[in-house]
Amino acid sequence: MFPAPPAGGSREPKYHASMRNAPRIYNLFPRLLGPMDRWVAWCEHAASLLFDWVYINPFHYPGFSGSLYAVKDYRKLNPLFLPEPRPAAEDDLGHLRAFVRAAKACGVRLMMDLVINHTAKDSELVRDHPDWFLRDPDGGIKSPSAIDPADARRVTVWGDLGEVDNHGSPDRENLWRHWERLVGDYARLGFEGFRCDAAYQVPAALWRRVIAAARRTNPDCLFFAETLGCRLEDIAALQSAGFDCIASSSKWWNFSDAWCLEQHSQFRLLAPSVSFPETHDTARLAAETDGLAQVQVQRYVFAAVFSSGILMPIGYEYGFRRRLDVVRTSPADLEEPLFDIRPAIRDVNALKRTFPVLSSEGPIEALWGLDGPVLCLRKSWEGERLLAVINKDWRNPQHVAIEAAAALLGGGPVAQIWPQGGLVAGPFERTLGPAEVVLLRTGPAPASAPAAR
Repeated sequence: MFPAPPAGGSREPKYHASMRNAPRIYNLFPRLLGPMDRWVAWCEHAASLLFDWVYINPFHYPGFSGSLYAVKDYRKLNPLFLPEPRPAAEDDLGHLRAFVRAAKACGVRLMMDLVINHTAKDSELVRDHPDWFLRDPDGGIKSPSAIDPADARRVTVWGDLGEVDNHGSPDRENLWRHWERLVGDYARLGFEGFRCDAAYQVPAALWRRVIAAARRTNPDCLFFAETLGCRLEDIAALQSAGFDCIASSSKWWNFSDAWCLEQHSQFRLLAPSVSFPETHDTARLAAETDGLAQVQVQRYVFAAVFSSGILMPIGYEYGFRRRLDVVRTSPADLEEPLFDIRPAIRDVNALKRTFPVLSSEGPIEALWGLDGPVLCLRKSWEGERLLAVINKDWRNPQHVAIEAAAALLGGGPVAQIWPQGGLVAGPFERTLGPAEVVLLRTGPAPASAPAAR
C-alpha cells in the first residue's frame, strides 16, 4: 500500500549534554492499525525515518465508551489490539511483551501514554476504591470538564470519565502506591518513555514518586509532560517533578504574532520542549491546507528548529487527511498516500541529530519579518547560531536578500544546511519557493545529509 522506505552562557540550562531531552518521536495511533502484530512494521518505518522513539496512545482495556483515554483496566489490553491469530497460552501482557521485544529489535525505544488523572467511570478502581475519586454534588463520581477559553458559557463534560482525587483522597498513600507499582511494572516490561497526560492536573509530589519508581528499573526512562494550555505558573509548579520535557504550543503559531516567541522565552528555562506540526488531538494539516506538501514540509522543519524534541503522528509523511479519533478511528480509515515527504522528514531528523543547536532549547529571536511575508529567526546555543528563513506565503515565491548573514551568525563561513546548499559566499540572496524554509549556520556544510548510525 505504501512506498518502500527511502534509502550559551553560564545562565543557560545544561540539560542537553546527552541530548536526553531531545526525543524524535513517531506517534503510532493504535486504533488506526488495529492488532499489534501490525505495529512492528510501522516501528521499522519510524526507525527508517530516524525517529528514536515510538509513542503509542493508550492500549489498555477501555470502559463503556471505547475511548482510548477512558481506561477500565490498566493491566489488560484493548481487545482491538490483540494479535491475529492469537498465539495459544499467551495472556495479554505476554502479547505486549512480545511486541516490545520486536519493536526494540527495530532500533526504537517505546513510549506509552500514562493517564492517571482520570479513569473510565466503570473502571475497576471505581468499584474497588471509590474513595480514590472526586464526587459531584449529588454524590456520584465526578466527571472532568473544561471551559472554552473563548466562551465561558461553553463547558465540555466527559461523562465517560471519573476524576481521580490524587490531591486529597483520604486513602491517598495507597492510591499513590498504586500508580508507582503500575509505572514500575510497565518499565520492567520494557517501556522506556511515558507521555504523561494532563500532567499539570497531577501533584508534582506524585510525579516525583512515579518517576523515581520507573527509574529504579531503568535510570534512562524519559518522562514527557503533556502541558498544552498551561499557564507559566502551572509548569513552574511541575519543575520539581523531574520531567525531561514538556509540550510546546508552536503548532498554532502563524509566524506573525508575538505570543509564541514570548512563551518560548519564558518556558525554555523551566524545561526542554517538544514541538509538532499536528497531533492525534488536532485536525490533519493536509486537510487544513488542501494537501499542500510544501506546507507539510515547512511546518515539520519549523517544529524541528523551534524545540529540543519533535513529535509526528502516523501518516503525516503521506498527507493523511482523516482526523484521528480516540473512539471511532479504525483500520478502515488508513488512507492511500496523498504525497510522500519521507526523504525530507528523514533528512531533517538527521540534521536535528547532528547539530546541537537543533536539539537545544536555546533562545529564539525574530530578526525581521513578523509583519512581512518572509520571517527570519535566529536560534543560539552554546556558541552555535542558526538562521531559519521562512516564506510564510503558501502559494507564492518570495525574494529574500541578507547582506550580512555571517555577521548575524557571529562570523565565520556560512553554510546552507537545509535544503542542502553548501557554503554561502558573500550575501545570501535567493527566491524562496512557496512555504519554503532555508536554514543557515556557521561552519562547514556536511558533504551530504548525515547518515544513519
